[in-house]
Amino acid sequence: MPIASTDFAIETRQLRKEFNGRTAVRGLSLTVNRGEIFGFLGPNGAGKSTSIKMLLGLVRPSGGEAFVLGAPIGDVAVRQRIGFLPEDFRFYDWLTATELLELHGRLAGMPDDKARARSPQMLDVVGMTQHAQRRVKGFSKGMLQRLGLAQALIHEPDIIFLDEPTSGLDPMGRRMVRDVIRAERDRGATIFLNSHLLSEIEVTCDRVAFIKDGEVIANQNLKESALASSQRVMVRAANVSPEAIARLALWTADLEQQGDELTFDVDSTDVLPDIVRFLVGAGADVFQISPQPTSLEDVFVRIVGEDKGL
Repeated sequence: MPIASTDFAIETRQLRKEFNGRTAVRGLSLTVNRGEIFGFLGPNGAGKSTSIKMLLGLVRPSGGEAFVLGAPIGDVAVRQRIGFLPEDFRFYDWLTATELLELHGRLAGMPDDKARARSPQMLDVVGMTQHAQRRVKGFSKGMLQRLGLAQALIHEPDIIFLDEPTSGLDPMGRRMVRDVIRAERDRGATIFLNSHLLSEIEVTCDRVAFIKDGEVIANQNLKESALASSQRVMVRAANVSPEAIARLALWTADLEQQGDELTFDVDSTDVLPDIVRFLVGAGADVFQISPQPTSLEDVFVRIVGEDKGL
């Protein structure tokens, strides 16, 4: 029988899913550490939603292995320790916000008295206290999103799957979600986050994985990786010889030249004085040098590729 490592909140080994001969997830292998905020990134149709459904035990894999909190996926006891906010959710709209949270607390195995005590606490966390006794039917998209986050956290889960958690939220709502996610991590929970808002992922996650065609093609530690230190640099200079351009490869990567503008990546801005001295020594006239931090969007496009509209 396959054995899971106790070091990981999630571990998959060549996880695969096929639908009627079509491969949705080709061979997903990844690990998510306990207590981290993990971003799951990829283009539309990459297999992200199917992967999440398999991890939750909602879809049966066609092959491979997967473990959540050290147990095989679908384990009933582990399911009670999972919180989930799907991208497209539907609530019983005749219930009030309080009644809905109490219901989800009981569904997660909470005693009635604890579910009643936690409901007002969670409504306060997501800024919905004033709507506690309103029926869900009259809620806006943003209010439903806040309530959905509260129901995912009502039972203090050990691992939380959030699929597009900031959908429909204004900037203050998105900030609230970031604060809640960080608070859950500080509590010791693991957060598995899927979002198309790369700017939100960049400021929230500890680590990300890039998935394409149902496979992980790269991992990135956002705190320690090249994303934290790598810089895109623009230099405006005249009279730069082809020989000087070739020599710049000693310090740079992905160099592009358009007229008098050179753009390239460097591992650290510490090398920029050396580059300027070299260009001046090679007879170039340097007018401007502008470092620009590499964004997660830049890295995403570089790793995953341009959107082809598929």
